[in-house]
Amino acid sequence: MSALGKVVRAGVGRRRVQSVVMALTTMMAVAASLMALGLVVSSQAPFDHEFGKQHGSQLTARFSGAKATAAQVATTAQAAGVTSSAGPFAVVVARPQMPPPAGAPQGAPSPPVTPLTIAGRPQAGGPVDRLEVTHGHWPTGPGQIVLTDGWARADALGEKVTFDSLPGKPVLTVVGLARSATKTADAWVAPAQIAALTAPGSTPDQQMLYRFTKAGSSAQMATDRSAIAAAAPAGSLTGALSYLVVKATAVQESATFVPFVTAFGVLGLAMSVLIVGMVVSGAVSTGTRRIGILKALGFTPGQVGRAYVGQALVPAAVGTALGLVVGNLAAVPLLAQAQDAYDSGTLTVAGWIDVVVPVGVLAMVVVAALVPALRAGRLRTVEAIAIGRTPRVGQGRAVARLAGRLPLPRALSLGLASPFARPARSLTIGAAILFGAVGVTFAYGLGASLNNVQHALNRDTPGDVTVHGTGPVVGAPGNHNAPPPGGKPPAGSSGTVRPPSNATAVGRVIGAQPGTRGYFSSEFMDVTFAGVPGTCTAVVYQGDSAWGAYQMVAGHWFSGPGQIVVASRFLKATDTKVGDLVTLNGDGRSERVRIVGEAFTTGNDGLRVLTDRATLTAVGLAGASDGPPAEFSVDLKSGTDQAAYLRQLNADLAPLQAEALLTPSWYSSTIIAMDAIIATMTLMLILVAGLGVLNTVVLDTRERVHDLGVYKALGMAPRQTVAMVITSVAGLGLLAGIVGVPVGMALHGVILPAMGNAAGTRIPAVDMDVYHASQMVLLGLGGLLIAAAGALLPAGWAARTRTATALRTE
Repeated sequence: MSALGKVVRAGVGRRRVQSVVMALTTMMAVAASLMALGLVVSSQAPFDHEFGKQHGSQLTARFSGAKATAAQVATTAQAAGVTSSAGPFAVVVARPQMPPPAGAPQGAPSPPVTPLTIAGRPQAGGPVDRLEVTHGHWPTGPGQIVLTDGWARADALGEKVTFDSLPGKPVLTVVGLARSATKTADAWVAPAQIAALTAPGSTPDQQMLYRFTKAGSSAQMATDRSAIAAAAPAGSLTGALSYLVVKATAVQESATFVPFVTAFGVLGLAMSVLIVGMVVSGAVSTGTRRIGILKALGFTPGQVGRAYVGQALVPAAVGTALGLVVGNLAAVPLLAQAQDAYDSGTLTVAGWIDVVVPVGVLAMVVVAALVPALRAGRLRTVEAIAIGRTPRVGQGRAVARLAGRLPLPRALSLGLASPFARPARSLTIGAAILFGAVGVTFAYGLGASLNNVQHALNRDTPGDVTVHGTGPVVGAPGNHNAPPPGGKPPAGSSGTVRPPSNATAVGRVIGAQPGTRGYFSSEFMDVTFAGVPGTCTAVVYQGDSAWGAYQMVAGHWFSGPGQIVVASRFLKATDTKVGDLVTLNGDGRSERVRIVGEAFTTGNDGLRVLTDRATLTAVGLAGASDGPPAEFSVDLKSGTDQAAYLRQLNADLAPLQAEALLTPSWYSSTIIAMDAIIATMTLMLILVAGLGVLNTVVLDTRERVHDLGVYKALGMAPRQTVAMVITSVAGLGLLAGIVGVPVGMALHGVILPAMGNAAGTRIPAVDMDVYHASQMVLLGLGGLLIAAAGALLPAGWAARTRTATALRTE
């Protein structure tokens, strides 16, 4: 064992550069594997994980404060099937006043803000719905408020939230952000604060949170809801939210992540396995001559195998330890992006991953080192010693002679022939570069497509200015992807909005403004179609809306009455296609309307319908909406002063009780998260591939150091040496890049539609078609760049090696 220890220490110390490269390569492989596997695991049922951790509410019930007291509501905890409960909590709905966003024109009005459902709750924990406080702290007294972190960001801490419509205009300080897996409220305050947030003449509602013995299906939840309603005073239950509804939305959002996260995860894991195996086996293979010497000194094949496994394990263990640290640190921002996209609790690398990945990598190192070491150990001693600095007789010689006939400098022809002397090793490094090239090509296409998707989603909020027909509207400003269902105020809202303005008069004011290029109005309305269960949400337009049309997947925007444009899921639900007729039900009448286009939108669970007001007039539905008045989208002429336009327009709209705002820029948190993950994982793939090249070239230059000395003695200049070493992998890199581009494009063509399908829509062809000739040429050179970058350091080392030193090196 003492002799084996000396061999291990000598081998690690003698090959310092190779040991450092092996440690770095192992580190990056472990880090990439941790990040890839962590992402894949976190994408599996994030809602279930968060729901279980928070002991989430399976049913969130709202009781009318005018029909039931808190004591009466509390007795519902004894209803049949209830296993645990929390509450009652007093609940009010109030609309805060927020300051204008940063960068808004001077004098711009405050943005409209969705009314908040505010619960008076003494603590974040409890038997049900144990809230996760993500930033700040829980309210410790009056004057403080905690917002859901889906409504505000961390920079909201310390801001003042004003409720101008309430007596005394209470001002609360944001002291924390919290997350509820089942969205039980938008904000929380101390119970004593509720009185100041209650409108005059009204009574706060009461909220109860329940968990049940059986709650795994919609039918069971319906039974549970009935039991709660029966236990409460008659008519007091005004609303109840099942966790299954929240879960369905969360699952749909996270499902878009799974295809591309899995693709990157598989690429990262496969490359890590390949690189580690290549690095370790290559390091052992280069020691074949020394193995022969050890055998001559009396070492058995088993002892040789153990010695070289030890030599590989020492730097690999150091790299694995560093990789654990780097991988876990790098996963923090990566998982934070996924956390925002999933709207879930804090995501971390699962503990078992921190065990499985290092053990797996070290086991792979043992196998990769043991196999070639035992194979070399079984060679005859003379044969092992004879395997010196050159390849076996005839290996690559024919290619070398052919390359020598090419009209190229001798240094380049030698470099081109070099990979054929070690074909197995060359294939391995070529495969590593190929994975890197595939990853880069796939990442470019996915990033470009997601950028196009973001632009397409922004077309849901067209125009430079948005005019609302009331004061602050219910729902996100101009966000057609997330309106209140049917345009109605949320359950429990007092509904105290200013009287609807005259849409015709508002339109005349907009049209008369200098600087208006075009405008149209739109509003949401619930409609029904024959054969479609439930209602669909229609966006009803009036005016020339063609300039603000949604991006189309197929067909065209409607051009007149009797035509509708629908989302992808509507076509699936009705088993129709563009060009078919469907029956629109109205007020005692029905009308056959034609589907003329398929729009790119996921709004209203994919059952959105876009049409002209005249289409609904034909069935007696025009003017039937009881939601907010029409919203106007306004396109301005080029060069128009937006601030001045807003001031004048708002002055003219004031008598009509309407207000104009700049159309906000909207960025999907899901797409932002995807972009961040794509960039991080692509960088990891490039680094791992580059380190694989680095290690291979280090091995080759070490093996051929005597040959380099001969070349230098014959007059090879340092620049020629660098060119020869880089050329030895440049051909492999170029070939890998050429092959990797179509493979990456094919992967993009599979993954992006899968992501769209998970989101309930098809991806328009224009968003898919992101690869063009110039980009393909540049991407094809990606493999060459990875190979050249990886070979640069050892090429410089080879160029700096003195001739005499190289000739003396064994």
